[in-house]
Parts: sequence; structure tokens; C-alpha cells
Amino acid sequence: MNAPLYRIPGAPLPVASGPAAAGAAPERAPMAQAAAEPPRTVAQVLADSQVESVLHELDADLIGLKPVKTRIRDIAALLVIDRLRALHQLSAQAPSLHMCFTGNPGTGKTTVALRMAQILHRLGYVRRPNVVSVTRDDLVGQYIGHTAPKTKEVLKKAMGGVLFIDEAYYLYRPENERDYGQEAIEILLQVMENQRDDLVVILAGYKDRMNTFFQSNPGMNSRIAHHLEFPDYSPDELLEISQRMLEASHYQFGEGARGAFAAYLERRIRQPHFANARSVRNALDRARLRQASRLFSDRDRELTAQDLTTLAPADILASRVFGQDH
Repeated sequence: MNAPLYRIPGAPLPVASGPAAAGAAPERAPMAQAAAEPPRTVAQVLADSQVESVLHELDADLIGLKPVKTRIRDIAALLVIDRLRALHQLSAQAPSLHMCFTGNPGTGKTTVALRMAQILHRLGYVRRPNVVSVTRDDLVGQYIGHTAPKTKEVLKKAMGGVLFIDEAYYLYRPENERDYGQEAIEILLQVMENQRDDLVVILAGYKDRMNTFFQSNPGMNSRIAHHLEFPDYSPDELLEISQRMLEASHYQFGEGARGAFAAYLERRIRQPHFANARSVRNALDRARLRQASRLFSDRDRELTAQDLTTLAPADILASRVFGQDH
């Protein structure tokens, strides 16, 4: 049985045995496997790893976010060139890949993290294309001696892939002297440095709060190599997102309904707690609820597929945002 490819701080040293003790290389992602003829051009690396298909999926799945997509392509280019440098024995160590995603809710941070994990795996920088998503509650305990086991268990689960920590600034609560978040941060820092070749950590949250978090935790800031800022969607982009969401659920806007939803977005964007694509999804769910109630009330009518899949303007205009003064 192969020795573990990771070691959580405080855990006993693994004892090598079997093939691992004999020097056999652990199984990693496709690019790390031996090939008869190693790739020597960018095109060959892209063909062998199929990274370009992930980038195309990112473009197809996410509307807008041009700065984010450009940065992801830049990171992918860095990793591809690093692979080619390794053939000439020019790489001293693997590049640091820990990241920070900042932006408002509903701007695609989790989706991009999933795609990033696929890219890293296909190029051989992580063993699995998995993303473990956690928050403070998954890492920080409520009493002495509780935080370290929780944090180490999460790290053990995420090792070999990507750990995505949403609203990471909640780990640090200096106003509470009895808070145990700092213990989790210290464990994370150690693993991010010592096991960075087997784990990529992505911190996410609001930009201003993440900046404050980094100012209070310079050790964490120094370990983040890539900062990606996710912009809010424009009204036109949100309308296109709504169209895709409806199509994925076999719904459509009826005559005048798309215009009604555009008017809804114009009002909703200006209200508090707007969460971009997340708010669009919630609004469509409520519109579907109103459509169902409308159809349910006409019990003797034979409903066609058109009836069952079409949202009418009334299903949207009934929202309370149209009754509020802005």
C-alpha cells in the first residue's frame, strides 16, 4: 500500500512500504504519467492534457467575466510553459498556485474554482480534480482542542485537490479573545507552505473584507500568488443568464415576459442584498411559483406543453419590487 502523499501538521510521519518504498512514483494527473514521446510544444501539451476544452467550457458556461477568464488563461499558460521548462530542467520548484477570488455573491467564483481544479489536474499539479468547499464552521471549533482536529480533517479530505474557503475573513475575529479561528489559520498556513505541491487553497469573499483580512494576516497574504477580482454582471448579462437558466429547466419567456424581467432587474439591482446570478435564479423560481399557481387555478383547462413551459408577464410583474418606490 502506497504511503500517503500528504502529512497534516501534528500527525505521525508515514512509514513507507511496498512500491512507494522502492521509489515508485505515485499516480498523478494525466500529464504526469510517463509518455513514449514527451510533449515539446504548447500545442502538444494542450492536446495531451485537454486543458483547452476546459477553457472552452468556461467561456461557454459563464457569461461575461472577461477579466477573470483572461486571468485563468494566463495561469493556464504559465502552467503549460512550466511543463515545457521542466523538460529542459529549468524549473526549480512548482509555482505557487494558492489564489484569492474576490467579488459580490453570485458572480461565478465557485464555478471558476471547479474549472480551475480541472485545469490543475489535467496538467498534473493536483492528483484529483476535486474541490472541497468549506466555511468557518467547517474549520473552527467551539471549545479548546476542537479546532485542530476539525481543520486537519478538512485538509485531509481536500489533499490532492483544491480547498475552497468561502468568506475566509470570518476565520479571523480579533474582537473575540476566546475565538479559535487563529488556530485554524496557523494550521492552514503551515499546510499551504509545506504541502503546496499537493493542495491548492482558494480563499473567497468580498474584496474589502478580504483586504482587511490580509492586512491582519500578512502570512496568509504572502502565500497567495493569484488575486482574481470578479465583477458584477451588467443588466444585459443578467438577462442572458436568466434566458439560459430557463432553457436549462425547459421554460421560456412568453410574449412580453422578457421585457418584464428586464424591468424587474433594473429595479432589483438597486436594492440591498442583490446577489447577481443567485438573485436571478431566485427571481425565476418565484416566477415559476406564480405560473404554477396561475395554471393551478384553472383546473378544468387542458394544459399544453406551451402552457407548462411559458412564463407570462404577469408571473414577473407580480413581484413586490414593482410596488416599491425607488
